[in-house]
Amino acid sequence: MGAIASGGVRLLNHEVVDGLGIPGELIEQVARREEVELERRERLYRGSRPPVSLSNKTVILTDDGLATGSTMRAAVAAIRRQEPAGIIVAVPVGAPSTCDDMRDVADDVVCLRTPEPFVAVGLWYRDFRETSDAEVRELLGRTD
Repeated sequence: MGAIASGGVRLLNHEVVDGLGIPGELIEQVARREEVELERRERLYRGSRPPVSLSNKTVILTDDGLATGSTMRAAVAAIRRQEPAGIIVAVPVGAPSTCDDMRDVADDVVCLRTPEPFVAVGLWYRDFRETSDAEVRELLGRTD
């Protein structure tokens, strides 16, 4: 029904919300719960490191793929607030229409595969398990 990102970014898919008649109270409840999770992950992943300044830098946003694009749109909106030089969205697979629509919000979009019909991102992976917090921390630790 939507997505959130750092800095209070909240995007709703009004088509889904209206089509399913999702009440505003439920949206607020879910958004608050997800904001708590977002803050937990930021603290856990960043540790004592300050946020990186993205001003005047080119930012490449990646994901495992684009289905509806809600999460990526929220990420782009959050990054835009930091006034980067440019934003590139890069994914290995995406719904053709979503990849096309993403060009409205990003400076460049790279979708390596845009199968038609597009069914789900997970169908393009042998292993589509969620990345654990421990794996993320280990990978981020390699950059220190």
